[in-house]
Amino acid sequence: MSEPAILDSAWLRAHPLPVPPEDTDKNSRGRVLVVGGSLRVPGGLTLTAEAALRAGAGKVQLALPEPLAVPTGMVLPECGIRALPVDGEGEIASVAPLAGLVDACDCLVLGPAMVSAEAAGAALDALLGEAERPAAAVLDAAAIAAAAGRATLLDGMAGRLILTPHVGEAALLLGIEAETIEADREGIARGAAERFGAIITLKGATTLIAAPEGALLRYGGGGVGLATGGSGDVLAGIVGALFARGMTPFEAAAWGVWLHGEAGRRLAERHGPMGFLARELAPELPSLMRGI
Repeated sequence: MSEPAILDSAWLRAHPLPVPPEDTDKNSRGRVLVVGGSLRVPGGLTLTAEAALRAGAGKVQLALPEPLAVPTGMVLPECGIRALPVDGEGEIASVAPLAGLVDACDCLVLGPAMVSAEAAGAALDALLGEAERPAAAVLDAAAIAAAAGRATLLDGMAGRLILTPHVGEAALLLGIEAETIEADREGIARGAAERFGAIITLKGATTLIAAPEGALLRYGGGGVGLATGGSGDVLAGIVGALFARGMTPFEAAAWGVWLHGEAGRRLAERHGPMGFLARELAPELPSLMRGI
């Protein structure tokens, strides 16, 4: 198996970001639907939404537990809000109110700020089932754990799916020990990508982006400061926006990893290696995209 390519400025220039025409509107710039949130992580979805907007999505809609709908809409007036029923654990109880909306988005981002894999699994079954499928999807957090045992369901999204696990989530997805993954990160990432027909972004100090056909990229990471609460929610929003804007899933994942990492690197240079917040990452994105 070939060595992984390095995700650097040369690779990015060879795979440039899409440039929308001057007469474009918000719908043609990319429509993202983010489904997630829970009463245990009430602000997490705001990180994903702002990241998607900062990464260039023209339209972002949030579907989240009903008690969070109005407060979130006040914080993010740029976003559309869909309130979803809540179960006794503060998780999404049903995604039925999204009927007719999923196939109208360019990319579904499912799982950020959800805690329950059971709730995420029910949402997966409903949103990726035969009746209505999104054009593309990014699975994050609890949705990754819920994908274990649902390979047949994911088959229907082959070629249009990105999963963004850290090692712990990858272990749940694959039913193996985290130590096994750490011992063969490249082989495991490639195998998971082939198994699920999806781009696998295996996060860590070094992040790997693997494609089902065997292509593999390696990014050296944005530093230890990115190992903080909410950082993964930001990455999911960036990747979802780039996917919605028309990039291939491999390109969207790679650019998302690089933008996320370089935002962390910039903040570390200004503030120190640790202590900056996940919410500070998204404002760095527009100038980073302009710089390549």
